[in-house]
Amino acid sequence: MKYTVLFIQSAEDDLFDIYKYIYVNDSPSAADKIYNGIMSKCRTLENFPMRGHIPPELASVNMKEYLEVHYKPFRIIYQVGKGEVFIHSILDGRREIKTILEERVSR
Repeated sequence: MKYTVLFIQSAEDDLFDIYKYIYVNDSPSAADKIYNGIMSKCRTLENFPMRGHIPPELASVNMKEYLEVHYKPFRIIYQVGKGEVFIHSILDGRREIKTILEERVSR
């Protein structure tokens, strides 16, 4: 079964922020490369949505409905529904993820 991959607004915002930061601080070609790599990784979830693992920060608070996959330092956090994969966040793994996730969950 092929799943539809959908980005919620916060994930779209994350991807835009990542792209913009790399574009300004490195180069347009580097930003394009990271963007395309992240999108490619997300598309792999169409066929294999359960391949990810539960983020440890969420498992520790018993939130086990979210999974994550990685692309370079980025963590793609998503949720699997009936025939759909919802991308919730694309976060830089070098940042304090627990704080970012707590802020988002409390919204």
